[in-house]
Amino acid sequence: MTEPVKVYPAKPHKVYFFGTCLVDLFFPDAGMAGIQLLEREGIEVLFPQAQTCCGQPAYTSGYHDDARAVAAAQLPLFAEPWPIVVPSGSCAGMMRQHYPALFQDTSQQAQANEVAARVWELTDFLLNVCHIKLRDQGEPVTVAMHTSCSARREMGIAAVGPALLGQLDKVTLVEQVRAEECCGFGGTFAVRHPEISGAMVNEKVASLVDTGARAFVTTDCGCLMNIDGHAEKEQQPLRGQHILSFLWQRTQGGKGGKDREDREVTP
Repeated sequence: MTEPVKVYPAKPHKVYFFGTCLVDLFFPDAGMAGIQLLEREGIEVLFPQAQTCCGQPAYTSGYHDDARAVAAAQLPLFAEPWPIVVPSGSCAGMMRQHYPALFQDTSQQAQANEVAARVWELTDFLLNVCHIKLRDQGEPVTVAMHTSCSARREMGIAAVGPALLGQLDKVTLVEQVRAEECCGFGGTFAVRHPEISGAMVNEKVASLVDTGARAFVTTDCGCLMNIDGHAEKEQQPLRGQHILSFLWQRTQGGKGGKDREDREVTP
């Protein structure tokens, strides 16, 4: 079946920012970097303070009523017709692809459909709506990239990260052998099936290490936490960073940096 053509909106004056749980709790620098990149493009960023979770953990675990209750609380937060940008293919995929089915035949069906249609993964938005142009101010570095399953398959943005990194003339991007394979995180999958998840992330780390790069970037914090944590546990010479933090630091004269104080991705 042919995928529908993605129709991008014109560059707006304002956007809503949906921060995600993992950005909020573990990688706030990635969220701030995303906001700073948008603001540098001349866009006002609105952050509804009452936002919480998109509902995906409950949804993918089969608790659709609980997921609907969580998701229902998000819908009224985006009342104006501005795009909703999300620094995660996973959460963006939940909101854009699954909200319409989740709210089908409910009183909030029309509202859910309207909100879903305005959801964009942030790197996709920067590249194809803002038409961002990046000027590399970092030191030469070689990186690998991991694109999450949801970003790749639900949001269709596998080419976006490499395109953004390709604008940075001092960054060499090397491709891993298992680029399309899951890292094993999968939200609650890692908790419910730890042995399988552990085997998957072990293969993913090996694939990234085999590229020769000591640094990797990714579009999703779940993958970042999983891969980076396993690499540290196995004492592998590999450190990760969210792509938004990497892009912001590379274009601010920094050396391309840190998501956490003890996580430096460049040699």
